[in-house]
Amino acid sequence: MSARRERAVRAGHASAERLMDGGHPGHTPVPLPEGVADTWIAFDQAVRDIRRYRPETSYIGDDVVALCHPDGYVRQGALRAPDPVLELVAIRCTDWVPAVREQARLVLRAVLDADPAGTVRRLTPLLLRLGRREHGAWAAALLPAALSGESLRAELRESTDLPTRRFAARLSLESGEFGVRELARLAAVELDPPTARMWADAALAALATDGPDDRAVDLLLGAHVPMVRACGVTALRGAGRAAEAGGYLTDRSGLVRACARWLVRQDGGDSYARYRELITDPARVTPYAVSGFAECARREDGPLLRALLGHPGGPVRAAAVAGLRLLDADDERLLRSLLDDPSPAVAREVSRGLRATAGPLPADWLTARVAPERPTHTRRAAFHLLRAQGGIASLRAAVTLLDVRDPGLRELAESTARDWNWQGSLQAGWADPAELGALLERSAHLFDIHQLAPLFDRLALTEAARPDRAAGPTR
Repeated sequence: MSARRERAVRAGHASAERLMDGGHPGHTPVPLPEGVADTWIAFDQAVRDIRRYRPETSYIGDDVVALCHPDGYVRQGALRAPDPVLELVAIRCTDWVPAVREQARLVLRAVLDADPAGTVRRLTPLLLRLGRREHGAWAAALLPAALSGESLRAELRESTDLPTRRFAARLSLESGEFGVRELARLAAVELDPPTARMWADAALAALATDGPDDRAVDLLLGAHVPMVRACGVTALRGAGRAAEAGGYLTDRSGLVRACARWLVRQDGGDSYARYRELITDPARVTPYAVSGFAECARREDGPLLRALLGHPGGPVRAAAVAGLRLLDADDERLLRSLLDDPSPAVAREVSRGLRATAGPLPADWLTARVAPERPTHTRRAAFHLLRAQGGIASLRAAVTLLDVRDPGLRELAESTARDWNWQGSLQAGWADPAELGALLERSAHLFDIHQLAPLFDRLALTEAARPDRAAGPTR
């Protein structure tokens, strides 16, 4: 489940809890979920679950509760009430009880006939998700006809709900209403990769059918999404502009660089030679030139990349480290010497390169780089390596990092301590009970009392070794 959907589901559960908190009818209404499809679906399920386990309680908003009630007769009756909540009506259109489904569909059809544009704006994200259900095809089938107007499709193409955005784009493409330049423009400004891919594919198909169009190609080349730029590079050949491909050998996207190398080769050029010129010229070398060179170089080209490890630019040094790893031309001694590099990008690439061989690295050497006086990026790189090779040193480092200011690094340290197998560490002899008890005490604020007490019991600590408080922050 994506983080965005997880937040929506949590919001639905929270709304249901607020609605079903044991209040009485006639009180101030509890606000319902705000328009997010996954929130409404989670809300419906949560209200039904709570109602099932609290059957004797009266609730705020009994009309809403009835629409989600476990009893099908109650749900069907609620649909006959005036102005039922439209989102819940849509959900009931996919109900497992045929009579409830039919009643809900009558209500939804009447609302759609009265206000098609408003209903579509409000319900499209929800109906698209409901369409995946066993009985959801009917509701989803309403949308294409309701979206026959271009202005409404254009509005939904700007939706922040990505399934809605993609659905509106598909309908627009099926209508055939755009020329090649508009297709290219839509591909260029689109930030959602799947939607951008639809527009770009349609633009390439139009170019193949209608012939070259320099403006359309330029729009594709200037796109934000790498795949669209790659389409633009591919289109250069049909536009008779293959000579321009060399300018994209140093694009920030590996996909675009690969397309540019292909086109340079088709045009009789030598991408390898061009890259070599760039990376050996201090005035022209860039991180993406280094990455592109590594993508088509050979292992014997390692010395050219090693020479760039002394470049004054951190991104260039980082690209050289990544390139050596790609060529399998790096070695542990070289990488270890670079872990203390002042550039976060270099430290990150070095950490990635060392993780495959993290076992032999001295734990004391890595632990020294997690110390508070070290830069945050060095502490992060060293901690990733300690986690990769495991052992008690990674727990010690995690506890050391519990008060680090960097939120991402602190969260990683907290999750390491929270998920640690404390009893297993004792049984493996990695540390004695006193040290584990001290580490657990410093991590106590990560656990509630019901988690913490059993942990100390499993470690068989004496009363003297236990902390004098159950939990509390150490920072």
